[in-house]
Amino acid sequence: MGFFPRQIDFFEIFDRAIMNLTKAAALLVGLMEDFGDLEQKVKQIYEAEQEGDLLTHDVMRNLNKTFLTPIDREDIHALASRIDDVLDLIWGAVDRLMVFDIKEPTKAAIYLARDLHMTTEVMQKAFKELRAKDYAHVQEHCIEINRMENRIDRTYRDALGALFQDFSDDPLLIIKWKDVYQHLEDASDRCEDVANILESIVLKHA
Repeated sequence: MGFFPRQIDFFEIFDRAIMNLTKAAALLVGLMEDFGDLEQKVKQIYEAEQEGDLLTHDVMRNLNKTFLTPIDREDIHALASRIDDVLDLIWGAVDRLMVFDIKEPTKAAIYLARDLHMTTEVMQKAFKELRAKDYAHVQEHCIEINRMENRIDRTYRDALGALFQDFSDDPLLIIKWKDVYQHLEDASDRCEDVANILESIVLKHA
């Protein structure tokens, strides 16, 4: 028996990773909607980011321990890395709110956070369908993730324009919010990367 290593349930790890990411995105929405008790909310998102790092390391460590994987090794590696990137970018946006000492949210920040959270929820559904080998529904969810990325991209562009109108007398605040917005838009791009990887997996297995 010792010659045959236990098969690792990578989908179980991905389920935990996506749930953790969705939790962080929900916390981001709560923070952007209300800056009250900011330090506690930031702490919770930081803890989610740390948990995400552990889960990513778990995937990488187990990849080195098993020959039997449910999908290609490079796809497992890429999915784990991109999910971790999304979480890192959410944390990066929140960290900058604290470092820059931003006192109140903008409407655009709230909209970006809400749409990013919705995107992570769709990702969660896509992984569930991938595990069930329901490839048609995986494809549908990937299309929805791409649609959400386009919407976030439009919101991001509009938000940049609004900054120069709303804070024309405070160029430093424009720079600060532009950095936060960029992190949220980049997080959405990494979600689209996940969708692209999932679509390539579907093409291989459907």
